[in-house]
Amino acid sequence: MVNTTLCYIEKDGCYLMLHRVKKEHDENRDKWIGVGGKFEDRESPEECCLREAFEETGLRLVRPRYCGIVTFVSDRWPTEYMHLFHAGQFTGELLPDCREGTLEWVPVARLGELNAWEGDRIFLELMRRRVPFFSLKLVYEGDRLESAVLDGERLR
Repeated sequence: MVNTTLCYIEKDGCYLMLHRVKKEHDENRDKWIGVGGKFEDRESPEECCLREAFEETGLRLVRPRYCGIVTFVSDRWPTEYMHLFHAGQFTGELLPDCREGTLEWVPVARLGELNAWEGDRIFLELMRRRVPFFSLKLVYEGDRLESAVLDGERLR
C-alpha cells in the first residue's frame, strides 16, 4: 500500500494541472492530475502536501483544505491511499520547469476535456461542491473505472 497526497491549486477560476509526460514508467503517464506525491517517513498528510506542492511548483500553499481520502485499487498497481487537498491561497512564483511533467493553469470549466482518470472527475466534482470530508474508493481494470464507492455507498 502506498500513501500519497494530491492537491489542486486554484487561481482565477483555474486549477494548476500537471501533464505527466516526463517519466517512462509512471502509472499516471500522459494523464492530467493535480500536484503531489508519496509520503516521506514521519510526515503527516498536510506536511506531505505542502512539501510536494513546493517541490513540484515552487509555490508555498497557505492552509490547504483537506478534502478526503481516495482509495485507488488497480489490477496493475499497488493499492494507493491518496489524501486529497484543495488550495486557494499560495505565495511564491511558479517554477519554469517541473521534473514530473508540464504545469499549466487550466480553467475549471475545461477540466473535462483533459485526458484524466475517469474517477478524478468524481472527486473533482465533490471538491467543487465543497462536500465535507469524504472517502471515495475507485476500482480500476487497466484504465477503465470498474466501480466507485462514496462513503460506503456504491455510485457505479
